[in-house]
Amino acid sequence: MNFGRGPAVVLNVGGTRYSFSREVLKDFPLRRVSRLHGCLSEQDVLEVCDDYDRERNEYFFDRHSEAFGFIMLYVRHGHLRFVPHMCELSFYNEMIYWGLEGSHLDYCCQRRLDDRMSETCTYYAAEEPPGEAASGPEGKGRRPPGAEGGKWLERMRRTFEEPTSSVAAQVLATVSILFVIVSMVVLCASTLPEWRAPENRSVEEQSRYTAESVREPSGIIEAICIGWFTAECIVRFIVSKNKCEFVRRPLNIIDLLAITPYYISVLMTVFTGENSQLQRAGVTLRVLRMMRIFWVIKLARHFIGLQTLGLTLKRCYREMVMLLVFICVAMAIFSALSQLLENGLDLGTKNKDYASIPAACWWVIISMTTVGYGDMCPITVPGRILGGICVVSGIVLLALPITFIYHSFVQCYHELKFRSARYSRSLSAEFLN
Repeated sequence: MNFGRGPAVVLNVGGTRYSFSREVLKDFPLRRVSRLHGCLSEQDVLEVCDDYDRERNEYFFDRHSEAFGFIMLYVRHGHLRFVPHMCELSFYNEMIYWGLEGSHLDYCCQRRLDDRMSETCTYYAAEEPPGEAASGPEGKGRRPPGAEGGKWLERMRRTFEEPTSSVAAQVLATVSILFVIVSMVVLCASTLPEWRAPENRSVEEQSRYTAESVREPSGIIEAICIGWFTAECIVRFIVSKNKCEFVRRPLNIIDLLAITPYYISVLMTVFTGENSQLQRAGVTLRVLRMMRIFWVIKLARHFIGLQTLGLTLKRCYREMVMLLVFICVAMAIFSALSQLLENGLDLGTKNKDYASIPAACWWVIISMTTVGYGDMCPITVPGRILGGICVVSGIVLLALPITFIYHSFVQCYHELKFRSARYSRSLSAEFLN
């Protein structure tokens, strides 16, 4: 900052004045305030604050003064709580303005914020996407070269990626869902005895893509569905911004896993022909055809619930790994003890189901998860006591990470709900126009 007089800087927030030294602004915990230190001109300053008095070196912010007072308490003492008798969403909006996030709140206030946002289905984004910023009032008059082509590609991209972005996107999503449902119905029906090929055809022949099988109704429906999914995947790849990022996305990988087996099966059938020595390839073909079950996961592209589940698993992978570690450690301990009590000690009765520790691991996992198939059970008194401890320990260990996973699930749901509501508003505007 190379302008202004005096060593002190005054912040005027809603009529309340705060005085700081210039050096304090450099590493100030509030992002918006720290940006003042890097301003080189008055125009840069006006992008951060609402007004500026050069003579008194005073910066004006037209924000809630009482909310900023509580935010300053966080700067001084490290604890951020809601202002009494103030809407949680309004205070959260003030936090975002000054550069804070929901994670800076104390845990009790975070729960209040989650409940409030869940009631109103509201989510505040810190920054608007670049696409919306360019389409704002300031960007209407400036159109760089090639803007029309970029706008068309962006519309195509949203049509295929965001089902609620336009009427065409909703129609496309509906057609895609219908194809997924039809393909799943055909896959399930093909395993029924009434749907199978005549009895004189062997199992290997039923799994092969011969000319006769393609002409059957199930083969025709499968070919049409594969053609639709292939065309959709190719178009989405063409209109994507970053091709490498497109290939790395989980949903796109699932699309490839669902489409590729069909073409691999056709190629294997073409190369093997009717050679009886290559009939062992029929097992591979059946496995590849059964991979069509991945098409169900394609529904995640059109339903917020499945998207929330996937995003939660992505963000909570540390908690999931911790849960798996808990289960593995407990399984190792209880399986070794159960094998010792049921089979290792010479007490006159030996339970053959617990002949080894790996065999006992199956009993431990179904006991800890409270499934209890009953195919294995301890018969000695010490073994039954150990079984009770194993069940109680499983309940406790499984419940420990649930709080973290639930908190992340709520946040992911609000984010996706906000994005869907934003595109729905644009869809309503397009429909009214």
